[in-house]
Amino acid sequence: MSNRAKNIVEWIICIAVAFILALLIKYFIGTPTVVKQVSMKPTLIENQRLILNRLVRTTKQMPERGDIITFEAPSNSIQEESDLIHPVARYENGPTSWWEKFTYYVLEIGKESYIKRVIGLPGEHVEIKDGKVYINGEELQEDYLAEGMETGPRNELTYYSDLIVPENCVFAMGDNRKDSMDCREFGCIPLEKIEGKVWIRFWPFNLFGKVQ
Repeated sequence: MSNRAKNIVEWIICIAVAFILALLIKYFIGTPTVVKQVSMKPTLIENQRLILNRLVRTTKQMPERGDIITFEAPSNSIQEESDLIHPVARYENGPTSWWEKFTYYVLEIGKESYIKRVIGLPGEHVEIKDGKVYINGEELQEDYLAEGMETGPRNELTYYSDLIVPENCVFAMGDNRKDSMDCREFGCIPLEKIEGKVWIRFWPFNLFGKVQ
């Protein structure tokens, strides 16, 4: 093998190794993302850049109340025959072949994710009434909401307002309650569908820092 061919092979190997390492870091440790939704206003605004902590998914760690998480978007809203007391979001028509799973879950091609704030944890009674949220009968203090923001149904579709969060699930909502499709409509999110926790906002620079 000539020196030129050897150099080409070495470059190909280096690029392949770098690509694999980048994928491993992105999937298991952390990755940048861009806010594309209005559901987290005023905390997060469209086009802001964030760093997600993927260790939550890697270690199967249950997030805490108040954490802002990203999760795989449910396939559709829960049907009428679903459990209204312990509602769990449905995930149907997912990828089946190994290649489809690789491109969808690892490369995240064609995958839609939501970003919301954790409100209810496993076993807790979540009740929404009179524009406020109650956890196990006590009003939840939500200083992150815009002044005057109340919690209620976003539209006339299925609306879960009195439920028990199932085991290994969380109940999450956007801070912009009037314009957020969240667990009020499709049910609680299984731990296995949580992709990461918002860690740092790095753009714009004047807002650089940990997101709460």
